[in-house]
Amino acid sequence: MAEINTGIKPNSGSRRSKKLSTRVDLTPMVDLGFLLITFFVFTTSMKEPTGLPLYMPDDTSVTIPTNVGESTALTVIPLSNGQVFYYHGSIQNARVNKASGTTSFSFENGIGSIIRTKQKLLDNSTVFNRSDLMLLIKPSSQASLLSFVNAMDAVLLNDLKHYAIVELDESDKQLLKEAGVKE
Repeated sequence: MAEINTGIKPNSGSRRSKKLSTRVDLTPMVDLGFLLITFFVFTTSMKEPTGLPLYMPDDTSVTIPTNVGESTALTVIPLSNGQVFYYHGSIQNARVNKASGTTSFSFENGIGSIIRTKQKLLDNSTVFNRSDLMLLIKPSSQASLLSFVNAMDAVLLNDLKHYAIVELDESDKQLLKEAGVKE
C-alpha cells in the first residue's frame, strides 16, 4: 500500500516543530499498471488471418466438362516475370479478334483494370451481368507461387464469383508463342 512518510521521529525530545515532508510510494501503483496491461494483452483477441476459399473437385469422381459462355470468359496465364497474359473468350476467337495481351498484376492499370472493364461490359449486356464472369487461371510452368497468389488476389479484390484453375494446354502454349511471350 501507499505510505506517507512524515519525517517525525516519535519521542525525539525536540521542541522545534518540523516541517512535514510527504512522500508517496508509487511502487504498488506501477505493479497494478503492469498487471492491467498484461491482463488486456492476454484477453484481447487478435485479428484472425483469413484466406480465399479454394474449392477443388474430388479426384475420384468423373469430371464432366463445363461449357463456359464465349462472352463471359476471361483467361489469365500468370508468367514468370510478374507479368500475366490474358485473352477474352475462346482461344480461337482471341486469335482472330486479337483479344489478348500482356499486362501486370497491378490493380489500377493491370489485370484488375481488365477484369473490371469486362465486368462493366457484362453489366451493359442484356443477357449477362457481372456475376456471370468466369475467370480461368492457367499458370504456366515457369510461373512462381507469387504470380499465382497475385491472380487469386485479383479474384478476391474484384469480387469474382466464378473462377477455375485449369492446366495450360497446347493451344494456349501455341498462342503464347504466336504472341511472342516466353512461357
